[in-house]
Amino acid sequence: MRRAVCPGSFDPVTNGHLDIIGRASRLFDEVIVGVLVNQSKQGLFTVEERIAMLREVTASYANVRVESFQGLLVDFCRAQRASVLIKGLRAVSDFDYELQMAQMNIGLAGVETLFMPTNPLYSFISSSLIKDVAKWGGDISAHVPDLVRAQLSTRLRP
Repeated sequence: MRRAVCPGSFDPVTNGHLDIIGRASRLFDEVIVGVLVNQSKQGLFTVEERIAMLREVTASYANVRVESFQGLLVDFCRAQRASVLIKGLRAVSDFDYELQMAQMNIGLAGVETLFMPTNPLYSFISSSLIKDVAKWGGDISAHVPDLVRAQLSTRLRP
C-alpha cells in the first residue's frame, strides 16, 4: 500500500491545505493528515478542534484520515508505516526551509519528501494571514471552508 503523510499545524485548515490533501489523495492509496502537537506554541484552536475540522472537511476523501502527533515527524511516519511526506510549496522561500527538512528526514529514517506546488489560487494563503484578516472582519470565504469561516467568526469576534 502506498501511504503518505501530509503534516502541518492546520491552525486553521485553509483551501490551500485542502488542495494539497486532495491532490495527494489521488496519488496515494492512503493519506494521513498529521496534525502537529506543539506544546510550546499556543494555537488559536486546540488540537482536538483542528482534528475535528479537518475530519469534517476531508470526509469526502475515503482514503484520507486525520491523526495528531508530537515529536519527530519521521517517528510518526514510521508508526503510520508511511515512507513519503507531502509538502506544499507556495513560494521559493518555502523551498529553502523544506529542502533542509527533507534532507534531514531522509537521513534520519529514509522518509522521502514529495513537494507539490500550490495551486496559484492559494499561493498567498497562510493560516496566519487568514486569522489576521478574519480578526478584523475581512471576507475570508474564498480561502477557507465554510465550517472554518464560521469557527473563526465565533472564536475571533466577541
